[in-house]
Amino acid sequence: MPDLSAILSRHMGVEGPLLPILHDVQAAFGCVSAQAQEAIAQALNLSRAEVHGVVSFYHDFTEQPDPRPCIQLCRAEACQARGVEALVAQAEQLAGNTIRIQTVYCLGLCSVGPAARVVNGLVGEQLQARLDADKLAQMVASL
Repeated sequence: MPDLSAILSRHMGVEGPLLPILHDVQAAFGCVSAQAQEAIAQALNLSRAEVHGVVSFYHDFTEQPDPRPCIQLCRAEACQARGVEALVAQAEQLAGNTIRIQTVYCLGLCSVGPAARVVNGLVGEQLQARLDADKLAQMVASL
């Protein structure tokens, strides 16, 4: 079982440790709970509100565990110009309740959009560029 104190100690003395700590906590526990936020705030001499502000701002962090795999669809301007909006409803319909669909803003694949990222604890993260209806259906089916 992961240990929060081990994650915190691994990052102590490093400049700007908050985001690396949050990523490690999210990966280890599947979320950054209110209790973890409190411990992180104390360890870094920050207010809980400061830590919570970062957790709630970035789409990579969740406060409650969700065991379902997730497909993140980029809805930034470049992907919108390449037709991602037409795929959002299809993604939600195909996913049902077994896959979480999340819209995010910029996966860094602007020249090859629409883009998506599969976040699945079993296989890690996978990026998909030049997404279309067929590729989206294949992504959902693979999960």
